[in-house]
Amino acid sequence: MSVETPPSASDAAPGDGQRLDAAQLAEAFEMFSRASEELSTAYNALQGQVAQLTERLAVLLGALPAGVVVLDRGGRVAQCNRAAEILLGGDLAGRPWDELAAALNATETPGELTLGEAPGARRMSLSEATLESGEGRIILLHDVTDAHRMRLQAERNERLAAMGEMVAGLAHQLRTPLAAALLYTGNLKQPELAPADRARVADRAIERLHYLERLIRDMLLFARGDSLGRQRFGICDLAGELVHTLEPLARARQIAFSSSCDCGDATLLGDRKALGGAITNLLENAIQATEPGGAVDLSAVLAGDTVLFRIRDNGRGIEPAHQARLFDPFFTTRADGTGLGLAIARGVARAHGGDIAVESSPGKGALFILSLPLPCPDEGDAAQAPKESS
Repeated sequence: MSVETPPSASDAAPGDGQRLDAAQLAEAFEMFSRASEELSTAYNALQGQVAQLTERLAVLLGALPAGVVVLDRGGRVAQCNRAAEILLGGDLAGRPWDELAAALNATETPGELTLGEAPGARRMSLSEATLESGEGRIILLHDVTDAHRMRLQAERNERLAAMGEMVAGLAHQLRTPLAAALLYTGNLKQPELAPADRARVADRAIERLHYLERLIRDMLLFARGDSLGRQRFGICDLAGELVHTLEPLARARQIAFSSSCDCGDATLLGDRKALGGAITNLLENAIQATEPGGAVDLSAVLAGDTVLFRIRDNGRGIEPAHQARLFDPFFTTRADGTGLGLAIARGVARAHGGDIAVESSPGKGALFILSLPLPCPDEGDAAQAPKESS
């Protein structure tokens, strides 16, 4: 008796496995073809959107009033708009930015530059940022010539309006020392006046005339309100000069004078004489407000991209009602003051992009802080010699 054995897998009909693999391959190929077509369609749509965005960006750049300059990694102009070409002149593509920037001159205002020679020089505000890809930079240029002229005119009008409002007080300030000078000089005509008395009267007359001269000089400085000189100078050098100037005055009034400068090699860019005069005004006021035996301190410190000149005294302090008017022209609490020193000092600080703040309480002294922005590392290299600003 024989027993049949079932056929093994090896005995299956030839070609079944091959037919199954071919069907799977055909299905996979069909899926790949569909996916490829979908990707191709999406890519074409994306290309269309990119073209539309590029076209819109070009229109937007062309319509912008500000100049836009895109620099590549090598610092050459890779792209720019029409406004940038008008501001900087000619075709900019491929030109090194350093070559274009060499024609720009620093001004007394940080971030603002002039292009061309005065009086027709254009004034521009410049800012830059690094592209997110890290492959270059983008430069933004704004023509602020008209805005700058309007700002100067507004400041001048404000000063003239302040002078007009105070003309009555000014007439009184002029009349009083002038009358005193006339009285003293009239006494010199008396023949019986002793030589010592004659010399004393002459000295008093000259003192009153000097006061008038100082008053008129301060009036002119306040009315003009400009700052023409521009140079780079060390902050600690300026602080040292102020110490040499004010220390004898403090010593003569029996006031302890101290100073410190923690600015190292940091520099400022501006009118050194005007800034020195502004800080001198603050120091003189501090000395005048301090009784013999008191103390006045000058310090200069860096705070980020700003330098702070701190003038502190332990004098009589300032009444709150007076603090609101400290910087008003012709306002003074001193019998021999012109009322213009602090107004001029604040005008100089603001002309350099800074300002002056005050902290004081009656009987607890006062602290004046003159803040000035530090120049950019590459700012002012072409402006070492004084230039006339537009």
